[in-house]
Amino acid sequence: MTEIETLQKWIDESNKIVFFGGAGVSTESGVPDFRSVDGLYNQKYDYPPEEILSHTFYRRKPEEFYKFYKDKMLFKDVEPNKAHLKLAELEEKGKLSAVVTQNIDGLHQAAGSKKVYELHGSVLRNYCEDCGKFFDMDYILESEGVPKCDKCGGPVKPDVVLYEEGLDTKTMNGALKAIAEADMLIIGGTSLAVYPAAGLIDYYRGNKLVLINMSKTPMDGKADLVIYEKIGQVLSQIEVK
Repeated sequence: MTEIETLQKWIDESNKIVFFGGAGVSTESGVPDFRSVDGLYNQKYDYPPEEILSHTFYRRKPEEFYKFYKDKMLFKDVEPNKAHLKLAELEEKGKLSAVVTQNIDGLHQAAGSKKVYELHGSVLRNYCEDCGKFFDMDYILESEGVPKCDKCGGPVKPDVVLYEEGLDTKTMNGALKAIAEADMLIIGGTSLAVYPAAGLIDYYRGNKLVLINMSKTPMDGKADLVIYEKIGQVLSQIEVK
């Protein structure tokens, strides 16, 4: 039985599948991966991306933060790819119970997924730190320098988890519960190097742990099935019954 046939069989047998994904899920839509060879971490700025995208840097140098953020983190014309669409289809057919994602691009929802736990927030949500008013991505892109609230003049912050910031407790708990109750866990497009997100796998109790990634991860030895291919290529071969 081939890897794809095994994956198909397990999906057919399962009704509470959880998908846990990282940057590799969105690279096929044209969103750059932070840690790939040509990703953001290897590009030259006045400061390393890890530093720019930290809470401390956001507070100390908001102009520099937003210069980088608008240029490298916001992608207006990206579309969901085959992976996003297949996962939405699996949910619609009652096979998939939740998507847990490290991505901040909102592409799972754009594809039609309803139950999505965004561990690191979303670039589509922004809020005034003083009065709480909500702003969309266009408001950030169209603003000059540091975005200010059009209601009270306060600073507008993206609803994304920066380095040094904690994950949202409600989101984290929802993701933990979904994974703990899953009868199949598919992990795709993540190096499983970022904690606490990578630690979520430890909550899975089943025997259908699938890893789909272009390169090896520290968790390959724990998986019941490992496929070294692009996530979209793999999931597009799955028939939802």
